[in-house]
Amino acid sequence: MDIERIEKGIKAAFGNYELFFLKERLKKYESRNTELCGAEVKEEIGIALRAVKDGRMVFSYTFDDEERAVASLLDNATAILPFLEEDRDRGFPGLFTAYPEMNIYDGEGLATDDAAKTTVLMDMERAILNFDPRIKTTRNCELQEAEIEATIVNSLGIRASARKTLYTLMAMCVAKDTDEASWFDWSWAHSLRELDGAGLGADIARMAVSLLSSTQLDTGIYEGILTPQASCDILDLLSESVLSENLYKKKTRLADKVGTRCFSPLLSITDSGLAGVESFPFDGEGVPSRENHVVKEGYFETFLYDGYYGRKLGKPSTANSVRSGVKDPPQCAPRGFFIEKGKEDLNDSAFEGVVIAELMGTHTANPITGDFSLGATGYLRRNGTATPFTGVILSGNLFDLLRSIKGVGSDLKFYGSHGSPSLHVDGLRISGR
Repeated sequence: MDIERIEKGIKAAFGNYELFFLKERLKKYESRNTELCGAEVKEEIGIALRAVKDGRMVFSYTFDDEERAVASLLDNATAILPFLEEDRDRGFPGLFTAYPEMNIYDGEGLATDDAAKTTVLMDMERAILNFDPRIKTTRNCELQEAEIEATIVNSLGIRASARKTLYTLMAMCVAKDTDEASWFDWSWAHSLRELDGAGLGADIARMAVSLLSSTQLDTGIYEGILTPQASCDILDLLSESVLSENLYKKKTRLADKVGTRCFSPLLSITDSGLAGVESFPFDGEGVPSRENHVVKEGYFETFLYDGYYGRKLGKPSTANSVRSGVKDPPQCAPRGFFIEKGKEDLNDSAFEGVVIAELMGTHTANPITGDFSLGATGYLRRNGTATPFTGVILSGNLFDLLRSIKGVGSDLKFYGSHGSPSLHVDGLRISGR
């Protein structure tokens, strides 16, 4: 695609502009009963325009080919512009001299033949089905390969371009005995060779079997451990409170709390554009990716800023402008939001208390007050025995929970853009029988 030619066409209509070029190629493989049952290839090339005129920012996008792209972008933009409100804080970042170097593109993996890729998928499903005779079936066994190339140019001199690959492996299995239990999990990597299909399959099967013969817990307050998967759900709730957009809109309890201890002294949280599924050398506006220490040993250090809300609040961008694709303008959001790992082994079977393996209904929690009431699945460990439970409610307050952390594990794991190790928490309020 001739980027200079397209930019020249936009420049003739708008003096202050940004162009975002995105090329995505996705291959998906599906298996059933250890046989390939589906394969799909999809490629999409799109262009998004943001432009400012008379203090109003307009957004337009197109999937048209190069010959029609400029006309499509300008036709949409000029039609919308008269209906937009003036906002003098709308704008774009200036030129940056350097971007971080990242090893996130696997050309060797892309060149690997389909047979080798599907072997990883089959290894996963085979490991599930052969794990235990109580495993009855698998579902949603998939391997996805994504190749992503993004370029951002703007009228202030930004010229940023990078590419990455992303491999995602996932499956669910169902176990049956006197009752039925299922478990879903997934893993990801930037290179194909980092995927461990057999290991993931065994983990999924082990979890499903371990949840058979579940009971309900007695209602009470428990000492407990949140696994990385459950901890990431809790962290997702917290991430809303550290966004500058919510600070500006007065939708966070952390306003005026920068520099104060708000959490357990064992808790340190980083947001990094260099970690997690969304890692990339620059953010959605072309600002170089960086690490932001949001919480340090319990002290709240900073909110996360994109360009717009940074200008609103008089702060520089922390490279937290995120694009979900071509069809939507960038938004203020976390990039790779994770709890820094500790040194403890919280998987020690000698621990006595509850282990929360899965939380359900996190979308119902109140992101402003932090109050939540969530479905929970896991185990009760007593006298060396782990008894599975399901159908209970974990309720409380996010901020109280994060002040009650007694230990941080060494088993940091990312689920998408959020990562966490296991957390040892006191005072888990559970409603059961």
